[in-house]
Formats: sequence, C-alpha cells, structure tokens
Amino acid sequence: MENTVTSTVNRRYTSYVAVGDSFTEGMCDDLRPDGHYLGWAGRVAARLAAEQPEGGGFRYANLAVRGKLIGQIHDEQVPGAAAMGGELITLAGGLNDVLRPKCDVDRVEDLLGRSATALLASGATVVLFTSTDPSRRLAGSARLLPAILRMKAFVEGLAAAHPGVAVVDLYSAPCFDDRRLWAEDRLHLSPEGHRRVAEAVLEALGRPAGFDWRAPLPPVAAPGRFEKLRSDLRWLGTHLGPWIGRRLTGRSSGDGRPPKQAELAPYEG
Repeated sequence: MENTVTSTVNRRYTSYVAVGDSFTEGMCDDLRPDGHYLGWAGRVAARLAAEQPEGGGFRYANLAVRGKLIGQIHDEQVPGAAAMGGELITLAGGLNDVLRPKCDVDRVEDLLGRSATALLASGATVVLFTSTDPSRRLAGSARLLPAILRMKAFVEGLAAAHPGVAVVDLYSAPCFDDRRLWAEDRLHLSPEGHRRVAEAVLEALGRPAGFDWRAPLPPVAAPGRFEKLRSDLRWLGTHLGPWIGRRLTGRSSGDGRPPKQAELAPYEG
C-alpha cells in the first residue's frame, strides 16, 4: 500500500500533536539540547514549522512515552490530545502489546480504532502507521507476523472508511530490513531510521519529496561470523535480558516518565 493522501491532508498545518510510545517519543535518535530525543515527530514538526509564513507561528506537543500499551495511550494521551485542538495528530501504538506473549489483537484493534475516532472527532487530520516486518531482520520474531498483518489490514481499513486519516505504510518498505536503520537495541530506530520515517509522514501529508525514503542504503560487507556472534551476545545481555526482566516483573521503561512536550506550545526547534 502506498502512503495514503486524501483531500483533507494536503494542506498547511499550524499545530501538531504526537501520540504514542517509544517510536513516537523518538528513542535512540539524536539528542536535542534539552536532553530529549529529536525523533521523527520532532523532524516533522521542524518541517511544518518552516512552512509557516513569517510571523505565522507553529505549535507542537509530543505526549508519547516509551513502553506504553495501546490501552494506556487511549486512556492517558488521547483525551488530552483531542482537547488540545491540534490540526494534525499522529497516532502510533499497539506494537508493545503485540510483542507480549499473550496479545488480544481484537482488543488492540478496538482501542486503536476508538482512539483514532476520538481524535478525528476533534477535527484533526490523523496519521496512522503500519509496522515494519521484524521477521525479515530479527530471528525468532516470525510469531509476531500474523498480528502485525492483522493490524496492517485494520489500519488500512480505518483509512478507507475515514477521509481524515492518512496511513504511513512502513511494512511495505524493505529498506527497514537494514540493521543500519535500527539502534543497537534492535527495537528502536537509529537516527537514519527516524529521518526516513519523518520523510514518510511528510509524503503522506502531500509534501514534496526531500529524498527517497524507501531507497536502500549503499551496500556494505556483511559482518563475519565471530563479529556477528559478539554483537548478538552483547545484545542479549545489554538489551534483550533487561527487556524480558521488565516484562516478567510487570515494569515498563516508561513508568513514572512524563511526556517530553506535554503542552501544545510554540515550536522552538
């Protein structure tokens, strides 16, 4: 599926609210001077702010918090986002649910659909996402694919039913199979990955292409067997082990963490 562009999204926006989990918080992107990650959402905000006429102003909020499940996004972020009156809202969530062993996909779809409907009712253009396919780059992740494909079809159905919804289709972009688009933890985007997602969002909003975000990176030599083994062992100990530990104890990396931009305020770059 190509990124969906409807008559309601090819317009100038003066305000943008981002809703979601670590994907939207921008984890593992470059750090801003305030210590927060820039993230693809911040990159989108910068581009939209640059479109404003002199003195026009642009407002931005990012309510996303790492580790949040779709129920938490629906309950904790969506009402506030809808009340802010932002003209553009991006909504990404549900993958943290899918990563868990016992995921109720029907419930995830219901909460995502209700979240999108509430945001649309506020008058905003809503941007949704399909997930990349982890099975093409992460061993042992093929079990996630049925749920990811169901979510993909659900998101595309929402866009077909609502003219105010645009879809950024990351699933169909093989460039995200490249590990260089992912951080060392293999779960979050690298700066180059965030740059490409930002460009994909802007394309979905009808902006002229800054570059081909789907293009593959230049080829590089594959790591040797022992280098790959060292990398895998480091990943197991540094990232996968702690992640499993949090799941077993019911903790989240986002527990007690506030949104990085809780108010719809003038964009400062």
